[in-house]
Amino acid sequence: MLETVKYLIGSTGPAGYGSKSTAEQVTENCRHLRSITAIITGATSGIGAETARVLAKRGARLVLPARSPKAAEDAKARIVSEFPDSEIVVMVLDLSSLNSVRNFVAEFLSLNLPLNLLINNAGKFSHQHAISEDGIEMTFATNYLGHFLLTKLLLKKMVQTAKMTGVQGRIVNVSSNIHGSFSGDVIRYIWLITRNKSHYDATRAYAFSKLANVLHANELAERLKQMEANVIVNCVHPGIVRTRLTRDREGLITDVVFFLASRFLKTISQAAATTCYVASHPRLVNVTGKYFADCNEALPSKLGSNSTEAARLWSISEIMVSRDFKAVFDSFNAFD
Repeated sequence: MLETVKYLIGSTGPAGYGSKSTAEQVTENCRHLRSITAIITGATSGIGAETARVLAKRGARLVLPARSPKAAEDAKARIVSEFPDSEIVVMVLDLSSLNSVRNFVAEFLSLNLPLNLLINNAGKFSHQHAISEDGIEMTFATNYLGHFLLTKLLLKKMVQTAKMTGVQGRIVNVSSNIHGSFSGDVIRYIWLITRNKSHYDATRAYAFSKLANVLHANELAERLKQMEANVIVNCVHPGIVRTRLTRDREGLITDVVFFLASRFLKTISQAAATTCYVASHPRLVNVTGKYFADCNEALPSKLGSNSTEAARLWSISEIMVSRDFKAVFDSFNAFD
C-alpha cells in the first residue's frame, strides 16, 4: 500500500526521482552526452521516440534503425525540426530477422562511428501466433532474440569505444514488470510456442519475452565483468503509458474505475525517464546487472533473478542465432 501511495504522488526515491519525473528532468545535468553515439531501437514512436528526442536535445549523436525507412526519416525530421543541430543516422533493421540484424551491424560498422550507448527498446505484442523467417515465434524473435544478436555483434565495438575514449559504455534493455507474471521452464516454453500455436497466449508470450530481456541483462553483466570491459548493462521497466482509451462512460461505477486506473498511467515523457536515467546519469557509473523502475533500483521477479536460468537462456540463444538449426532442434527435442 505504501509503495502504491508513493507511486501515485510521485514520491522520489534514493535517486532523487520518482514516477512523475520526466526524461528531460533526469538528463538536465548530463552534458557529457555531447560526446556520445547511441543506437536506439524502436525510436520511431512512443517511449523510444521520446528517448531519442531527449538524448538529441542533450547533444547525443543518434542512430535510428527501423523496419520502415520512412518511419525513421519521419522520426528524424521531427527531432531536427526541434533541434536543428542534431546528428542523426537512419538505417534499416528488422529485429525479427537475424539476417537483417547482421546486415544492419555490418552497415553500421562500415560507418566507422564510435558506439557508447545501445538502447534495446523496440517491442512487439503479437495478438496472433506467428513464426519469423528464421523459424522462431515472432514475439520472442523480435523482443528478445533480435536484440540478443544485435548486442552480441556490437559488443566488440562498444568495448573498443570505451577503451579508446575512457567513457563507460552502457547497454539498456527495456523490459516490463509484466515479466514477473511468467512462470515455468524457460527453454521448454520457447520450444512449445515455436512448435505448436495451440500453446500460444499473446500476453504470456509477451511477458516471457520481457523476462528474457531481464535474464539477458543479468548474464551479460556477469560476462562483461569477467572480460573486465568498461561497459555496463541494466534493465528498466518504463511503466504503463497514458494513451487515448475508448470506453463506455455511462454510469458512475465505470467513471470511478477508469479514474482510479488512470492514476497509474504515465505520460510518454514520464515513461521514457527511467530509460534516459539509466542510459545517461553519472550516478550509475559502474552500476551493472540491475533492474530499475521509476528511475530507482528495484527487484525483478524471482525467476528474473535466477542466474542459472539466465545462463541456460544465453546458451540456447547462442545456438539459435548461430543458424545451426539442427542443434536447435536437437536441443528442443530433449523436451519431446
